[in-house]
Amino acid sequence: MIFMSKRILAAACAAATALTLSACISPSTSNGGSSKDGKLTVMASFYPLQYLAEKIGGEHVSVTSLTPDGAEPHDLELSPKMVDSLSSADAVVYLAGFQSAVDEAIEQQAPKTVIDVSSAAELIEAGTDANHPSEDEEEATDEAQSGETEAHEHDHEGHDHHHEMSTDPHFWLDPTRMAKAATLVGDKLAEADSAHADVYKANAKALAEELNTLSDTLVTKTSTCKVKTFVTAHTAFGYLADRTGLTQVGISGLDPESSPSPARLAEIAQIAKEQGVTTIFTEALIDPKVAQTLADDLGITTAVLDPIESQTDASKDYTATMNSNIDALTKALDCQ
Repeated sequence: MIFMSKRILAAACAAATALTLSACISPSTSNGGSSKDGKLTVMASFYPLQYLAEKIGGEHVSVTSLTPDGAEPHDLELSPKMVDSLSSADAVVYLAGFQSAVDEAIEQQAPKTVIDVSSAAELIEAGTDANHPSEDEEEATDEAQSGETEAHEHDHEGHDHHHEMSTDPHFWLDPTRMAKAATLVGDKLAEADSAHADVYKANAKALAEELNTLSDTLVTKTSTCKVKTFVTAHTAFGYLADRTGLTQVGISGLDPESSPSPARLAEIAQIAKEQGVTTIFTEALIDPKVAQTLADDLGITTAVLDPIESQTDASKDYTATMNSNIDALTKALDCQ
């Protein structure tokens, strides 16, 4: 019995030794000795740029968005932890001048590779026309007409936290501009990770072709619209309007948090009547109360037109959402 016990004890010790060795070896084997399992760590400032990085980087990148899903990107604030994480990122994809918190964090942390898509996007200057009235004008009109009907009142108070944008940032709503940004991101990722340069460039080329095809679809399907004017929750669709030859009328300005004056709402109502508008477009991230009230006053309907500033439906990516936008436009504008 003693002999058998010694054999059992020896076997148990051998098994324990094997388990110990396995535990020591396993982590280093799975991690590959680098962050994110050897993938390029990429941070994107908001969803459309996250989409580009993921599609172009594929399996070779790990992408994190600085703007959480379902969050409004215009007035993004970054936590100290998120700012610190930029310093360890292999690449950061952003749009200079759009999110001041991101601009400041990049300057402070100096990531290894900084990809600013603004040049490829060919941004245009922000207008000061009726679609984007100045805040001073809105405030003056509000004060002068503060006693007007409650139907046009809304909860938002104050304008002092809004920031004036010198350019319209919403380039991604024109797939042609999005395609140019894709090419730039592909080239820059190739520089950051030369071992997979060919993959990045090939993926960028394929994505650019897909986006240009989407742009052709957008133009073709809206070319026969009987109604040429569309009313949106905020003035995010200028590049889409430019691509299609349609006219956008925004309830709010480039910043979705800016508040329309009663005079502005009256002006939009008049335009809608004159142009035969049958639909007021709302957005998932903006309270639809003002748009719904305007539609009710005019006896017309509402529908969703997504500015794709954030991913609000995990089952629909940028391309799928743009196709939904095309369907919404062609229905509302009576396109044959």
